Amino acid sequence: MSASGGKMGPSLTQEILSHLGLASKTAAWGTLGTLRTFLNFSVDKDAQRLLRAITGQGVDRSAIVDVLTNRSREQRQLISRAFQERTQQDLLKSLQAALSGNLERIVMALLQPTAQFDAQELRTALKASDSAVDVAIEILATRTPPQLQECLAVYKHDFQVEAVDDITSETNGILQDLLLALVKGGRDSYSGIIDYNLAEQDVRALQQAEGPSTEETWVPLFTQRNPEHLIRVFEQYQRSTGQELEEAVQNRFHGDAQAALLGLASVIKNTPLYFADKLHQALQETEPNYQVLIRILISRCETDLLSIRAEFKKKFGKSLYSSLQDAVKGDCQSALLALCRAEDM
Repeated sequence: MSASGGKMGPSLTQEILSHLGLASKTAAWGTLGTLRTFLNFSVDKDAQRLLRAITGQGVDRSAIVDVLTNRSREQRQLISRAFQERTQQDLLKSLQAALSGNLERIVMALLQPTAQFDAQELRTALKASDSAVDVAIEILATRTPPQLQECLAVYKHDFQVEAVDDITSETNGILQDLLLALVKGGRDSYSGIIDYNLAEQDVRALQQAEGPSTEETWVPLFTQRNPEHLIRVFEQYQRSTGQELEEAVQNRFHGDAQAALLGLASVIKNTPLYFADKLHQALQETEPNYQVLIRILISRCETDLLSIRAEFKKKFGKSLYSSLQDAVKGDCQSALLALCRAEDM
């Protein structure tokens, strides 16, 4: 299923129903992503099509978009290798030379391994103080432990420095402590057993923390407890104090620390809604924030973009697909719509 700027795709319900027959095939189903393994995949045909797209009379952008936004990341890596073997040329560099602007950025991100893409985004954010909190929390708090470990390994390989060293040199205070704790990846795993006593202890600790102990209490809780436990703590905190935890964060913390804790709380409570909010904010700017749109749509299209679309429509009353159609212009529109995949009626 591909989507273009001028056509309305199938509804979310229709899209899900159309795949129910594939439920037993993990390669095609098993995630809430919009982009799944292409079942009639031919690596040679795709490599040839991409070669024709950049060597013919003019660049065939629609062919490039059609191939790369309808293949899983694993399949795209296979295409890159086949292209290299067939032409003795690097596919990423060849497409980079043929394209420009935001479409080039999208294609480059689609062809990069996930860990390399995340490492590059994290490095860029840490070196740009205005986006360090937002992007660092997004990557460090929403990736699975194996994904995070691979990202950190690639970070060290590509930039010849540990991510923890960049975090230490580029941030400070509570934000630094939060990011370093997330990098360590020491969050508890959920055992399936609800520990009511521990939840009560955590709520009391959060309420009683004052002065220097505030950071010593809040940072470990937010970065070490499993999300299922923390959701219960958040709910119990509100029942005990009559105040949502986010209000307490706003009252007790300021600046980057406040933004980081609010971001973490949002991820913990509802990750798809967290991403829906970020996409909506990126689309509300005078000029869409293409870096945010590209990063989220590409990083979530094979995991939970259907859930993000549902949360977007529920909260904002307008589908993500329509919002992208209205706000995004130029060659990159078709690529972003293809990743979004369909209208939600």
